[in-house]
Order: sequence, then C-alpha cells, then structure tokens
Amino acid sequence: MRSRTGEERMLPSFLILGGQRCGTTSLYRYLSEHPSVTPPLLKEIQFFTLNYFRGVDWYRGHFPPAGDTASTFDASPYYLFHPLAAERAGAVLPQARCIALVRNPVERAFSHYQHNVGLGVEDLSFEHALDAEGERLAGEEERICADQGYASAAHRRFSYAARGEYEPQLRRWLDHFQGRLEVVVSEEFFADTGEVFDHILKFLGLPEFRLDSYEAYTRRRTSGAPAMDERTRQRLRERFAEPNRRLEALLGRTLPWS
Repeated sequence: MRSRTGEERMLPSFLILGGQRCGTTSLYRYLSEHPSVTPPLLKEIQFFTLNYFRGVDWYRGHFPPAGDTASTFDASPYYLFHPLAAERAGAVLPQARCIALVRNPVERAFSHYQHNVGLGVEDLSFEHALDAEGERLAGEEERICADQGYASAAHRRFSYAARGEYEPQLRRWLDHFQGRLEVVVSEEFFADTGEVFDHILKFLGLPEFRLDSYEAYTRRRTSGAPAMDERTRQRLRERFAEPNRRLEALLGRTLPWS
C-alpha cells in the first residue's frame, strides 16, 4: 500500500551513510527527535544496497507524505562500504546531503566482530576471523558490481578490516556529493555530542535543537566478551597506518587515533 502511494511521499533530504559501529544509531535517534524531521518507517532501509531493484516508489513508501514534515532521512550504515550505493544515491537523490561517521578502525573492527558474535553469525576467534577475511571477501565486490541483484552476506558481515579503510569509500561518495558530504569523527561526536550535533544541524540546514541528554545508543551489545589481545591490536595499528594517513590527507586534518 505504501509503495502504491509512493508518488505522494517525500524522498529524504539527507542520508546517514555509516560506517557500521561508528555511532549511526545514536545520530539516527537524535535526529528523529528534531521537530522539523520525521524519521523513516525503519532504520536501515538498505535501498541503495540490497533493495535497489525494488524501485523508487518502494523506497518512497518508507517516508512521510509530502507536506507532512520539513525533512526526512535515511540511515543505512552499509551505504558507505557498498561499491554501488554512492552512484545509485547520486542518481536518485542528487541534491541530498550526506553524513559519514568514521571511528578508530581498530576499535571499529573489534566492535563489528563482537556484534557478529552476538548475532550468532561468527564462530571464529577475532584473530582467525582477520586471517580469513581476505578469503571470505575474495571476488565479492566484483560480483556485486557485475550483478546488481547480487547481495553478498560475506561482504556485509566479514569486512572487519576492509571497512576501516575509509578513504576510498569516502571518495566514491565525493564523486557524486562533492560539497554535500560531512565526515564526523565518532570519538569527537561522543566526547562532545551537543556541540557536534549542533554542527551537524547547521550542515543539514535544520533549526537549532537541543536534547535534554545524549544517550549513546547501539542496536546490539555483546556483554562479557574478552578484550582484544594486545598483539592483535598492534597488528591492526600497523595494518591501518597507511590507510589512516590517506584519510588524513583527504580530510586535511589529524585524526584522534593517529
């Protein structure tokens, strides 16, 4: 029914792209409270990744009727990493603004792993999962690009280190949204949430708005999980040293985890 009324519904004026485990759920919740914003029917619509074949009217069906609100948005953390999402979004939402959150890739990778363990989709140790990542992802991006109906569970689930190479992912989005992409550093977002949230609202052209509190939200936590082994931490620091340098060059700033 909502798809059949798609022409009467809004399309989002902004997107939260990800990255996964970088604070997108918190930002989604804060923006959903803004009086000028109506959230979508659900978080993670995944239109530009998993559901593009369903068409724009299906996508519109997740948003409020035109005239009911000043703004609506889409928050799907796989958008940043998916190789086709930026091009698709550029075709459907050429005037949209985009927000990407980036987090220390070492901590992001381990949080991603813990998330998968909590979901019951990962039975390897973190170290063995890192070892297996190359084989698990081999050829998956090429298959996604060759067959636009192909959905890769491995690409979504087991990209622990690959998702932490932010620079090439951001460049894909800059190709289509130059001047309309804001990169937020997760550590700074959670250290001074009110100030960073104010900056995000200005970027989006939304009126000033303050929440009474800025609780940290996450879709799933894994309690009682062991800490990351320090040798693994050092391995990942070395792994991300050059990708972090490229990211800093792109952003023109020093990152807090460098």
